[in-house]
Amino acid sequence: MAFQLLLNFMIAFLWMFLHNDWTGPRFVIGFLLGILILLGMRRFWPRLYLGKVWAILKLILLLLRELIVSSYVVVKAVLRPELNIRPAILKYTTELKSDWEVATLITLLCLTPGSVVLEVSDDNRTLYIHAMDVEDPAQFRANIRDTFERAILEVTR
Repeated sequence: MAFQLLLNFMIAFLWMFLHNDWTGPRFVIGFLLGILILLGMRRFWPRLYLGKVWAILKLILLLLRELIVSSYVVVKAVLRPELNIRPAILKYTTELKSDWEVATLITLLCLTPGSVVLEVSDDNRTLYIHAMDVEDPAQFRANIRDTFERAILEVTR
């Protein structure tokens, strides 16, 4: 992936050099030309780097969406006159294998207001999560699996 990105930048700068025009629009045209050239050379690489860049962008947007939604839920719960929450400590078994994937999941869960990871098992497969308001533990686990875990897997595999 890094080699493809470097090659794309080199093509963009070569395009600017050949036209003797060092402006932003000329760079963008060269960059798009580089993408087309890399698409033509797809058989040399199993996966074009743009797919991974798109997956990273989707993960960032997912985090931003979850931050906004969960912040709203936490503020609404705190400002309500009566405290009507159902805190829970849940055992969550993850499908992620590498340390980096598990660390990313833990970071995303801790950054999301209303939840924090209390402990990780020795094999990095089980997380103990404290959540501020849980109606259905199975739904909470499914939500983590369908959002954060799936997005992390798209980035790493």
